[in-house]
Amino acid sequence: MEQRSKPPVSVIVVTKNEAQNLPRCLKALEGFDDIIVVDSHSHDGTPEIAKSFGVHVYDFVWNGAYPKKRQWVLENIPLKYDYIFFVDADEEITPALYAEISNLSWDCAGYFVKGRYVLDGKVLRHGFCNNKLCLFDRHKIEFPAVDDLDVPGMGEIEGHYQPVLKRDFAHDKIGMLKHSVLHHAFEKRDRYISRHESYAQWEKGMRARNAYPKDPVLYRRLLKKIFNAVPKPFAAFAHSYFLKLGFLDGKRGFEIARERYRYYKNSI
Repeated sequence: MEQRSKPPVSVIVVTKNEAQNLPRCLKALEGFDDIIVVDSHSHDGTPEIAKSFGVHVYDFVWNGAYPKKRQWVLENIPLKYDYIFFVDADEEITPALYAEISNLSWDCAGYFVKGRYVLDGKVLRHGFCNNKLCLFDRHKIEFPAVDDLDVPGMGEIEGHYQPVLKRDFAHDKIGMLKHSVLHHAFEKRDRYISRHESYAQWEKGMRARNAYPKDPVLYRRLLKKIFNAVPKPFAAFAHSYFLKLGFLDGKRGFEIARERYRYYKNSI
């Protein structure tokens, strides 16, 4: 397949104290010609690192209301393209994913991208992958406001839910890319655990209020209904370790499954 020279995509990396992760993330994004880092008061040199890569850097000061950080970027930052790719600082796109994005037909409003975990320098081939609707047309998809501003664990950035189709595009298709980003979330395990303890408290409050927005994909909504009807910690472990063959990744696969168990244990 012949690869286009530059994909017509604006890449957005939202950061806060990501000096360790950001160089790897930005180096992998060098094939894109519109890269924006939006930083929240980092004190570890994150903005300076971003500027050294020649990308656009903006400051974000949250006012405690909606829009939160990602939607604020879509509404306030000048973007070269209508197609948007949100990449976390602890993620690394692969050449295969870059080539796939470069050759997209864009016949969907947006695309899910899988995140494959990396532990101890090893890419896990099995087990749980986090699927995110992070590549989309900004005129067709948005991050909705939800009732979480006083929920414990709430933060300045949209939580663990997907963006949604705007009303005028409610019947547009959502696709899935074949290739994955590499997710280096476990390089600082203490930070990972602390963050996810906070996320779990937020999720607990969100479920109590029934505040989650509707997932844009029907089969995902059905799977979530089933998941909510069973004991979540055990189901999450079994899904990752057995159903998704995490045991084939050895002790690292067990660690991912164990962390999923802990997360849902904390969210009950």
